[in-house]
This record gives sequence, C-alpha cells and structure tokens, in this order.
Amino acid sequence: MADSFVDFTPSAITALAFPPLPLPSPNKKASSLGKQPIRFGTLAIGHANGNIDLCEWTGADGALSSSQAWAIQSTLVGPYPSKVDSIAFSIRYPDGSDSGIRSLSRTISSQGGSIWSMSVNPASNLLALGCEDGTVRLVSLANDTLTHVRRFDRVKCRVLSIAWGPPGPRDNQKTGDDSSDADEEEDAWSDSWLVTGGSDSSLRKWDVATGRVIDRMGTDKIRGERTLVWSVTVLGDGTIVSGDSLGMVKFWDSRTCTQLQSFQGHGADVLCLTVDPTGTAVYTSGVDQKITQFCLVKTSSGDKPNARRWIQASSRRMHSHDVRALAMWPPYTNLPSSHKRQFPADIAPILASGGLDMSVVVTPAGLPTSTVAKVVNPISTSGDCIFQDSYHQRLAYSSGPSSTSAVSVAREARLVCCTRDAGLGIWRILKTAGEKEEEDPDAVDWEKILDMELTVHTNILASSISADGRWLVVSDVYESKLFLLVSDSTGSIKPKRIRDFPVLLRAHLPPKSTSTGGLAFQFTPDSSKLVISTAIGSHLLIVDLRTEDGQPKVLRRFDHHRQSNSIVGHRVVKGRSGDEEEEEASQNDPEEPETESSPGQPFSTSILRLATSFDGQWLASSDSHGRTHVFNLDSLQHHCVLPSFPKAAQTICFDPSRPNLLLLAFPDNSIQLFDVEARQFPSWSKDICDNLPKRFTRMHDHVLGVAFEPPSSSSAPRYALFWGSTWLCKIKLASSSSNPKIEPVSEDFRMITHYRPILHVDFLAHGELVVVERPLVEILATLPPAFFVHKYGG
Repeated sequence: MADSFVDFTPSAITALAFPPLPLPSPNKKASSLGKQPIRFGTLAIGHANGNIDLCEWTGADGALSSSQAWAIQSTLVGPYPSKVDSIAFSIRYPDGSDSGIRSLSRTISSQGGSIWSMSVNPASNLLALGCEDGTVRLVSLANDTLTHVRRFDRVKCRVLSIAWGPPGPRDNQKTGDDSSDADEEEDAWSDSWLVTGGSDSSLRKWDVATGRVIDRMGTDKIRGERTLVWSVTVLGDGTIVSGDSLGMVKFWDSRTCTQLQSFQGHGADVLCLTVDPTGTAVYTSGVDQKITQFCLVKTSSGDKPNARRWIQASSRRMHSHDVRALAMWPPYTNLPSSHKRQFPADIAPILASGGLDMSVVVTPAGLPTSTVAKVVNPISTSGDCIFQDSYHQRLAYSSGPSSTSAVSVAREARLVCCTRDAGLGIWRILKTAGEKEEEDPDAVDWEKILDMELTVHTNILASSISADGRWLVVSDVYESKLFLLVSDSTGSIKPKRIRDFPVLLRAHLPPKSTSTGGLAFQFTPDSSKLVISTAIGSHLLIVDLRTEDGQPKVLRRFDHHRQSNSIVGHRVVKGRSGDEEEEEASQNDPEEPETESSPGQPFSTSILRLATSFDGQWLASSDSHGRTHVFNLDSLQHHCVLPSFPKAAQTICFDPSRPNLLLLAFPDNSIQLFDVEARQFPSWSKDICDNLPKRFTRMHDHVLGVAFEPPSSSSAPRYALFWGSTWLCKIKLASSSSNPKIEPVSEDFRMITHYRPILHVDFLAHGELVVVERPLVEILATLPPAFFVHKYGG
C-alpha cells in the first residue's frame, strides 16, 4: 500500500556554507605550503523554518569519492517561528580537540535591527554584521564569546551584503618565526578593509580600523529606481565581485574603486554567488534559477602579454524555483597571491546550490581550462567533471530533524502520525490493499482523525506514537509532551495531556538541567515502556507507562553515552569485558538517579537513534560519535558497547524473528549485524556485509531506514527491507554456510524505484506494507510561480 495523503512540506533552503580552511603562517612562502589534504568539510544547510542541517561526507577517510556525497547527520532546530537568512562558519582552532563539553550556543543582539548580511573574516576571530539601520557592526569571536567591538559610520540604506578584503601580515610580525601555534598564526594576519552592498544602488569600501567609508561604487539604475546589491565577495587580488537586482554581475578594482567589467548574467535578481577554490571562477545565481559560471582567462595583448579578463563561460538550470544559496568545496580563501593555496588538480571541486525547490544540488565544477587528463568526480555521477558538462546530484531531504522521519506508524491501531514545525496530524488506515480491491477499488482507504497545533518554543525535535495507538509523545528542545489518546464510540480520537510529565522527568535529571526535551523516542513493541534520549545532556530515560496508578514512572536513567573512558581518538576500539560492564552497571542503582560522578570525563554527543527488540528485552542506542550501547530492559542494566565505526549509524533495528540480532545501516549504504546476546558479530554475517550488491551500495540516495516484516508461522527466508528517498530494496539476511562460495544476497536482491520522495516505510502486519510518499509535483504546486520570460519562437 502506497499513500500520499500525508501533507508534509519540506522547508525552503535559504543558506549554505562549508567551514573555512585555517590560515597559513604569513612567514611561510607559497612554495612551502604544499597541496592541501583532501578533507570534505561539513555542509551546513539553513532553512526558511529556522532549522540548520549539518551534513557530513559519507565517504571513508582518505577516499576521493562517495556515491552518497553529503548526508544529514544532525539538525539544529530553530526557534518557532524563525528563519535562517545567513550562515557563516568560524573555526578558531580547526585541529584542536572537540571532546570537551562546550556551551551549546551564544546569542547577541545586533543593536541595529534586522541583520541582512554577515561575514566572518579569514582569521575567524571577527564577525561583521550588516544591519537594517545602515550600520556595520564588528563582533569578536575570541574565547568562545560574542562581544561587540566596533560600530561603523551609519549610511542611509540597508546593508544587504558584506565581504572582507584579503588579509595581510601584521606590521609588527617577527620575520623568520615559524611558530606553529594556531592562535599566534591567525593573529599574525590583519584585516584592513571590507566591502558592503546596499539598497541604494551602491557598494562601499570601508576602513576596518576607523569604521569609515573609503570609497563608493555606484551600480546601474533603471527609471531612477534603486538597485539592490544582494551579493558581494572579494578575491585574493582585491577584485570585488557583485550581483544585483538587475541581474548584473560586476567586477570592480578595489584600489581605484572603478568598474572593470559588467555582465548581464541573469534575467532577474542575483541573490548569491561563490568562488571556486582557485579564485579563477565565480558562480552566480538567483531568481531566474540559472547558475552562471564566470572564468578568468588569459588574453593575448602586445603591450600586456600576461593580461587576463573575465568571461561569461556557461550557464545551467538545475532548479525549478529561485536559487537562494551557493557554496563551494573546497572553500575559497581570499589570500594574497604570495600565499595562494595549491589544490590537487586531479579532483573536481563541488558546487552546492539550494533554494525554494527545497533540495540541495551538488555538481562537479571543474574548470574548462583544466589540462589534467583524468579528474576524479567526488560524487561519482559521471566521468565528466567540467561544470558545463557534468551530471548533478540532488541530495535527498529528510522529513524529520537529524535525518529521521517525521512519520511514525502505530501498527496495532493502524495509525500514521506526521509532525510539522509546530503541530502534527494523525490518519487512520481503514482497509488493507486486498480488502480494497475486493470491495471498491476507488474507495478512500484512509481518514484524518486528529490535527494538533502545539505551543512550542522551537520547531518540533522528535515524536513517536505507540503501537497500540494509546500514547503520543512530541517534543521541542525544552519540553517533552506526553498525550494519552482516547477513542470514542465514533472512532475519533481526543488527546489528553499528562500535565506533570515534564516534572516527572526533571526529577530524574541532574539539578542543573534546563530541559526535558527529547532528541529521540522509542516505545517498546508492547507499548508498555517509553525510552527517551534527552535533547541536552545525552541521558537515556526508561519510562514505565503501565503503572498501577496510571501515572508514568521513570524506572532508570543511563548516562553511558556521556562517558569517554571507552574512547580512543573518538572511537570505541574494543568492547569491554563482562566484568567491567557489570562493575560499571552496579554503579548506577536503578532506584536512584545516576549522579554526575560517572567514571571518565563527561563527553558531549547526541543520541540520535533508538531501537527496541520485538520481545521488549533489548534496547540499542547510537550517538553522533558512532558509539552504540545495548541495554537489558528486563533487568534495567547496561549490557555491552559495540566497537564503533567511522560513521554514525543512519538507522538501527532489531530483527523480529531473531530478537538478539541488531542491524546497523550507515550513510554509505553499508550494514553491520551484531548478536547482542553473544556480544559479537556473527561469523555468517560477514558474507552478507561484504557482498552487498553494488547497485545498493552505489545508490546516490543513502539509506534512510529499514523495516522487518512481523514474524509469522512461515519458515520462509528472512528479509530486511531497506529504503531511501527514491528506492525500496529487499535483501536476504540468512547464512550461506551451506555453500560459502555463493554470494548470499545477489540472487534474492530486489529494488524498486516507483515511489519518490519516500517519507516512511513500515509494516502494519504480516504481508501488509505501508509506503508514505509525498510526490514532488504536489509540493511544488504549493509554491509561488517561478520566474519565467517567454521567448518568441522558443
């Protein structure tokens, strides 16, 4: 059964960013810098609903390509309501340890109204804000703080865009000092100027030291109306690039503040631009959905043999609506030519773009001037890596935060629940597919029975509905809300909130805890218990829902994900012995909340994945650092910890027919099978994990979930049903011990791509599968009309 009645709509993309590279020492010559190591940075995606997705590269360390490219690992949910307009990474100590617990966030008022633009300087110690009141404000990022340090002179327009000029060595920097201290090297660079684009048809160059305007550059106007300079950047040689509301892309000389070249690159507003890592290509886009490439090429001239000029090289349309953001990997740093970085020429850079059509598109963006015969395409879409010829890839969005599903299914009650930013809907599935065909093929087989709007401080972080349909839990960052769903004689549902539930949870959390919010929820299959991973603090709470007095009761708190004593280089290298585990478990009396005196230094992480076995005995929890713990829910004790893997698990699930078998699937479409009772990986599972079909492992859309059919009396082979945004895949999970030479999964491998995009897949009963999809055409129909210019004869 496939249904598209769920009215989920993803949020538009408003900002994209990659982390900057650390600045080199100003005392080292360019020739001594060498090539930069291949490190695929985190991709941050800002949304119109205030959420920020943090996407990690799915390839192995050192690997030059990955079919799945970037996958969402975690989500920073925004206040409700809010919108992300701009994202900028600041990395003061990029090679330092991040294992310590740091403050989650800092906030500061702009003191100048709405922030229209912002930019971090190359040294990552200053943030420039362009404000509604016409001022630029500098904020210090030193020592993990946000502190106002300077306000520039006010101008009579909004500061719509802002960019820093190239940094230069400080005058008092000692020559010949090759200190490797990161702080000293970054502070050895100074910023002399920055440039802003305004709403008054002009760009301004500012002196950073005095906060005053050095010069002004005027853009074109039509019929006297003001032109809006939406985007601006600065290259290493000081060239300023701007994009405006007339569709013009202009190049300026920062020394004379005069226009060098101008292009009618777009048919409407240029909303964003980015620079290729070499600084010899600029990409622009905006309302007309085109992405245009400008390249710096050599020109033959008698009096200037080394003359170069910009040309409009190519344009592509890969989006159906406005493009709001562009970003490039590797990121560009506008260093002076003496310190220009050298990047490997045999690996294509990647251009990321996003906008109102809600999907990030990644495209190999090699330069047409490349002379390297064989260039690696990091996203493996094709052999072509030149921007104008390469195939792009559309990254799948997730319906829930942190690459989870916003949809959950209550099997016994035949209910489907879907959350949105501040509310949720519940539908009842009325008939099975077979019953529908026998009675009336056109009959509606679902009905909406509940719609709720919740009072929340942030967008909803997590939710779940119990299998019997009696319990519903939903949470923002600060509070978990538990509802008892009561059915009346007509079949309608009325939610009854358990008012003291947050108080109950807070009593079992450390005294300084400010939140009872949940990052993930999991009901046991018999709906008797609820497992909560807290949004702040990395605690696990086990809640009993079937008490004598009818009130939920916290049975136990586990803090094992907070402990770093099993970590070496952020990896669990070996499972601890049973004696060690028993000793650790005995330190946590189930009658009393665990204190903050857990062994080992507290470790900052997020528990994103939970799973319980079909018989209710086992609980597995996996965090953002790739660590998976197993707990016994019967004895309420810690059972074991798995050796960790290079990437955090995308989904974890127990096999219902073998309750001791835990399956872990990863964003690179690899899997692992673990026997929790034996505390080991079964020998027979190696054949399966090492011989997965290439069509599965090389799918561009990474795995989002896995479902097992409920057990039956049949002795048919066991299958796991994996699913991604655009595919369903059935893989046999059985031993091939009878003939080890036969690949155990190839003959029984099945994949279909009929449904897209898929929001959730689960079994309602044996032989009955529900696939929840949200066709893209239905989503796009909710958007305003896209920019279109009719061309006669075209």
